[in-house]
Amino acid sequence: MKRIFLFILTNVAIVAVLGIVASLLGVNRYLTPNGLNLSALLGFALVMGFGGAIISLLISKPMAKWTSGVRVIKEPQNADETWIVETVRKLADKAKIGMPEVGIFDGEPNAFATGAFKNSALVAVSTGLLQGMTAEEIEAVLGHEIAHIANGDMVTMTLIQGVMNTFVVFLSRVIGYAVDSFLRRDGERNSGPGIGYMVTTFVLDILLGFLASMIVAWFSRHREFRADAGAAQLMGRKQPMMNALARLGGMQPGELPQSVQALGITGGIGKLFSTHPPIEERIAALQNAQG
Repeated sequence: MKRIFLFILTNVAIVAVLGIVASLLGVNRYLTPNGLNLSALLGFALVMGFGGAIISLLISKPMAKWTSGVRVIKEPQNADETWIVETVRKLADKAKIGMPEVGIFDGEPNAFATGAFKNSALVAVSTGLLQGMTAEEIEAVLGHEIAHIANGDMVTMTLIQGVMNTFVVFLSRVIGYAVDSFLRRDGERNSGPGIGYMVTTFVLDILLGFLASMIVAWFSRHREFRADAGAAQLMGRKQPMMNALARLGGMQPGELPQSVQALGITGGIGKLFSTHPPIEERIAALQNAQG
């Protein structure tokens, strides 16, 4: 509950700040006495859509540490921590990226990668995953997360989310203006946005937001196959990744904060909103892959 509350609070704060900035810059003056200014509305939608997604990306690493309780391994305290750090270093070198920060968090089996930049990311694994898998399977999971970083998935997901957010903001206000115009009397045309506009925009922000989330989740599911293949390539064979996925299929995965869920090893709620394909499909894709 704390993680969900913090995620919602962060996004509300981002939207509030962007709304103030948009007002100061004047880009939200899209409703004029002469009607809807589509150029101004598009500027407002771009600021709100991409601004929110980019800010979320820039603060993703500190937020992930905070909401998941990640303890970054600065100086390994035991042999297991030394092995994890050196394994990540080896995989990062193979993937030709900078050494990520490595962390551990308490919880059921899961892992994730996050960060705004490819050469200064974060890879974190849960205690449940470390206790429930073999060393080879853990290495495969770490390879999966390194592949996410090497593929630039954090930035790609941000761009997709920004595009979806922009469409939601733009379309909801265009449709809201049309509904409001239809409901108004002639004498009310120049009196500013009415209740029809406000209600329609509010409802469509929610409905179109759900649709946008489905599209982002669909893209995320396809990107998971690429990360699985990347892990197999980094390890030189695909069996360890298949074994790790099979092991995950028999475990109860830990819940991740929504802000990093798409870059975890498993996650999502329901088929349409799931950020990851079914385990069986991922194993089958690796089996059918060449090499």
